Amino acid sequence: MSLSPLGRVVEIAEDGRHLAKLRGFLLVSSGSTELGRVPLDDLTAVIATSPATTASCALLADLADRGIPFVLCGRNYAPVGLLWPTAGHHAQQRRMEAQLERGRAMAKRLWAEIVRAKVRHQGWALQQVGQPAGAFNRLAREVRAGDPENIEAQAARRYWPLLMGGGFHRDMEGTGVNSLLNYGYAVLRGATARAIVAAGLHPGLGIFHRHPQNAMPLADDLMEPFRPFVDLQVRNLMDGGVPEVTASAKRSLAAVLVHEARTAASKTPLSTCMIRLAASLAESFLVGSADLDLPIVDSSRQDRPDDEEDT
Repeated sequence: MSLSPLGRVVEIAEDGRHLAKLRGFLLVSSGSTELGRVPLDDLTAVIATSPATTASCALLADLADRGIPFVLCGRNYAPVGLLWPTAGHHAQQRRMEAQLERGRAMAKRLWAEIVRAKVRHQGWALQQVGQPAGAFNRLAREVRAGDPENIEAQAARRYWPLLMGGGFHRDMEGTGVNSLLNYGYAVLRGATARAIVAAGLHPGLGIFHRHPQNAMPLADDLMEPFRPFVDLQVRNLMDGGVPEVTASAKRSLAAVLVHEARTAASKTPLSTCMIRLAASLAESFLVGSADLDLPIVDSSRQDRPDDEEDT
């Protein structure tokens, strides 16, 4: 069992672990031996990466009741399932109705906001490691409703070689660095799913992502602007000589949720930014206007002429 620094994410990686509820605690045991317990109120997500993990129905029901996602991971730490509550936010019905009724034009405007934020954050991540980032702020400004020019893909083609090296290719089935990214994204996905449920929205009704085997497309939509925070942490792990998933790497990646980002109000942990983003999406559906509460990137350095590049 591993924990994030603030005890918000619990990951079960070892075989033979059983999870149960004991009063207000998540209890982890092996056979008759108690290995640890965590207050349920402290949890943001529970991630099971060991296929031999078992859990009691009482625990799963309590996690769902509290809106705490239980994430199941498959090969290379890619999430394959997530338990979410069927009852939740007091305004859930009204917000889900608005979510269902939103038109395609509205979805295109929302997706453009998300892509702009993601591309700007990619530039920010490159800036942190001394790579040229000017093109990313320019690309973000070129994103139109629905991203018809697929600026997201154009940015990705520039981004990954600059951040991870020319020989890197993003592959969900890959090992090493790809596994580190998968694990970090699983943490993001769990936290984003919880924020969505807390906002009274349905995670199965995506803005852009759609796939018959994906039950959480909205989580995949809303986590996009936060991916570069994981990417940068993975790059830092690589620079520190950690090229694969280890116990310490998991702790570092879980700690991404407490990284502070700048918002219109103040510096805020990413987990709180996700809650604010989901709440602003719910409000956007209700009023029919795309106005998402997203972290702010200082683009002044990205706009410097000496940072521009055309690779």
